Amino acid sequence: MPAHDEEDWLHSAVGEVATGLRARALEFEIVIVENGSTDTTVDVAKGLETEYPEVRSVSLGQADYGLALREGFLMASGDAVAIFDVDYFDLGFLDRALVVIGDPEGPAIVVASKRGAGAVDTRAWTRRMVTSVFALVLRAGFGLGVSDTHGMKVLRREPLVELARACRFGTDLFDTELVLRAERHGLRAVEIGVTVEERRPSRTSIFRRIPRTLSGLARLRIALWREGT
Repeated sequence: MPAHDEEDWLHSAVGEVATGLRARALEFEIVIVENGSTDTTVDVAKGLETEYPEVRSVSLGQADYGLALREGFLMASGDAVAIFDVDYFDLGFLDRALVVIGDPEGPAIVVASKRGAGAVDTRAWTRRMVTSVFALVLRAGFGLGVSDTHGMKVLRREPLVELARACRFGTDLFDTELVLRAERHGLRAVEIGVTVEERRPSRTSIFRRIPRTLSGLARLRIALWREGT
């Protein structure tokens, strides 16, 4: 669970996830990856370590969502790793994804799709538009097999660790790069449609994010081409 300037939200989010997982009698850990916060997020994370023995936290020196995802995935010790955001998590999705990923012949990645069959996206139309454009670029330019790469995911850790270490892009693109690398190494990704209900407004302006993401995708495309991946 990446956390940047989440002092008002982190405690309740972690508490809800921990309580839900305990009720399911699952063996679990919650890895909080604080990254570049300017508020008291670090202190909240440390307090959660004391309150919940299942919680571990680490602090990075820079605000980088993708780097936080990468660090958290590599720190995780379980067979299955769930990516949740402080403002966007769904234990019902986790329940369904664990069934799918628990099949030895099943996929390596289960994506919570905002656009696939059964999905309901309650966000503003501008945010839905950005997701659609991003998905179109990934499908046309990279041959992506699923309709989404951002947001919640459940991943089998063992086959993806080395691919995660090989990922070079942070910020908005780590999870996209990981899914692409997985597919290109013959690992399957599938999607489950979810209801998207963010718990607070997005902090990132779409007018800043679109050019940044498109530029990053162009660099990612060149990097993968040079690797022959």
